[in-house]
Amino acid sequence: MKPAKRCKQITPFIVMEIMEKIHKMEKSGIDVIHMEIGEPDFNVPACVNKANIDALSANKTHYTHSLGDIRLRDAISEYHKTKYNTFVDPGQIIVTSGTSPGMLLLFSALLNPGDEVIISDPHYACYENFIKYVQGVPVTVPVFEDQGFIYNPEAIQEKITSKTKAVVINSPSNPTGNVISKKRMQQIVDVASKNNLYIISDEIYHGLVYEGKEHSILEFTDKAFLLNGFSKLFAMTGLRLGYLIAPHEFVRAVQILEQNFFICANSSVQLAGIAALKHAYKETQEMKEIYNQRRIYVIKRLKDIGLGITVEPTGAFYVFANAKHISCDSLALAHDILEKAHVGVTPGIDFGKNGEGYLRFSYANSMENLEIGLDRMEKYCISS
Repeated sequence: MKPAKRCKQITPFIVMEIMEKIHKMEKSGIDVIHMEIGEPDFNVPACVNKANIDALSANKTHYTHSLGDIRLRDAISEYHKTKYNTFVDPGQIIVTSGTSPGMLLLFSALLNPGDEVIISDPHYACYENFIKYVQGVPVTVPVFEDQGFIYNPEAIQEKITSKTKAVVINSPSNPTGNVISKKRMQQIVDVASKNNLYIISDEIYHGLVYEGKEHSILEFTDKAFLLNGFSKLFAMTGLRLGYLIAPHEFVRAVQILEQNFFICANSSVQLAGIAALKHAYKETQEMKEIYNQRRIYVIKRLKDIGLGITVEPTGAFYVFANAKHISCDSLALAHDILEKAHVGVTPGIDFGKNGEGYLRFSYANSMENLEIGLDRMEKYCISS
């Protein structure tokens, strides 16, 4: 017996495989500096911890409504009103166990076999696999370093066909850390509207912007799916809490899928999510200030080492650096850096063909570790 054919369509998530290789090295006593993984190194805010513990102590561990605890959905709605001045009907919000289940739900509800979805190249590594899993077709639009890896609206238009259903945007972006401007977002929305397409906006790194301001898709259009969650801004990765905001006409379909596949998100963690939205502002701002100090330091060090950064990233916690002068095989290069310099980095090929020759550096690590890691990188580059 062999695994189902659909499994062959799903490619490995390379950064996870590198991290797992690092864990093996660490178990054998090798000290490795993690700059590969996009996981906050901070503890969850104290109010989140307390709310989760209190919920467990009070035995609030039973199923919630399949769309999510209405108190959390109300809090999410209020958060969007305060932050973006947009109204979100709590009935449009589906609480999920992280944004990944949200992606599975929305693509399952949106796409028929053969429907096309436009994504940038490079892009978050898992987009293609979610689309392929539901028998959709990912269509890539190359984006380039000298333009900050931001979509050109005309390039999107060129890839639209009668089968195109949606355009995916991700701002701040993984892997690049770049932020789409308000003007460019409007231009992308205009292209989508002209062609009667949905926008799928992955906003998981909102709140982690150090220059300028991020904009939510619902400031521009209602014909959109919005993905967000608590993993990045609130450092709640292991608690697995996210949400999907869907157009009214898709809510029931998504709800039925949620009922069958997941039933509901973790009940106590949903209560912790309320605390995060209402009481964690001070701690998240402190995290953000520290991230920004690291960002400035890492960009300078990488430039001094000789890696290319044409447009400096202003969001998330990544720097996507050009290493083509060292090697155009980013996977082999990342493994060589890991084995010789003991620094974990993510190869650009993980994010699409147009990411080849680049390396993604995460600064979700302490300044002390970043200094050690970049010292090792400098020695590696000198010897290469």
